[in-house]
Amino acid sequence: MRRSPLMLTAGVLVLTVSAVVAVRYVHTYESPASAQAPAGRETTGRGIPGGPIDTTASPATVPPGATPVDAAQQQRFQLAADLVTKAQGHLAVIVRDRTTGAEWRAGEADRPTWASATIKLAMATNLLERARTGEVKLDTAARKNIADMLEASSDAAADTLWDRFGKDAFVPWFQQQYGMAKLEFPAGAARRWNHLTCVPDDLLHLLSYVLDRADPADRDYLMAAMRRGGAAQRWGVAAAGEPNRPGLTNGWSLETDDKVKHWVTHSVGFVGVDNRYAVVVMFDQQPGGSLDTGVHTVSDLVATVFGAKTPADVTVPKPPVTR
Repeated sequence: MRRSPLMLTAGVLVLTVSAVVAVRYVHTYESPASAQAPAGRETTGRGIPGGPIDTTASPATVPPGATPVDAAQQQRFQLAADLVTKAQGHLAVIVRDRTTGAEWRAGEADRPTWASATIKLAMATNLLERARTGEVKLDTAARKNIADMLEASSDAAADTLWDRFGKDAFVPWFQQQYGMAKLEFPAGAARRWNHLTCVPDDLLHLLSYVLDRADPADRDYLMAAMRRGGAAQRWGVAAAGEPNRPGLTNGWSLETDDKVKHWVTHSVGFVGVDNRYAVVVMFDQQPGGSLDTGVHTVSDLVATVFGAKTPADVTVPKPPVTR
């Protein structure tokens, strides 16, 4: 069974609320010829530990000299933290204020789980960068696949791009260039894009790279595509509400660990004027949960953080084909 890096205590979910200065990740880019995919971590299986965890909460803090979090926002954070403690499963949320550097998080933010379709954002970012340097050529078909992957979360498009442009050699690029240090194939997993695990911070680092460091033209394309997500992705970060102009990449899948099936529903995106807030939510439900529950839980959490309507008015996507 895959063990959580957090200390499990009887019936308690650890909640941390902290602030950090936005970190710039400097990594050396490797070409497919030189990059080597990392070995999977040794485990006794691909299971995810179960059991509820409980928490205490403290106010978000900010770097010295930064604008403090206002009382209304702090109250919304506390309400969201309460939702995290009530979730049936493993729920984590991180919100980073790109203006002040303040960061708020709740839940098991260090716990690895299946990345699901959120990894499509890393694939799209990587391909645009490699095309810009001339390492790969993106023809009309490849660019359509990138659009379909981002806007419709097309698994077929992701499969095609994965096989055509690098396969598992993508992974070291994601780890080194985007700061996704804990992204990996678990022992025994097929080396495909939809068999990777990560922690919420990996997705925050990826999103921060897109928003803060990507080439402006690539960033504009990715952000526009994330805002154009079709009905299947109108949940999660989308629940922040249209006035906040959210953009997002969602992941939802029915996973199997230790012969037990469980839903994961994740949402990664940006919210607010000048894309002020970077948001990551990862939810790994207990066995017996449903896609509907996962989608609504993640969406109501985001809506609560940003003062939008709850229950959130969202679209529950069709269940994907299970592996």
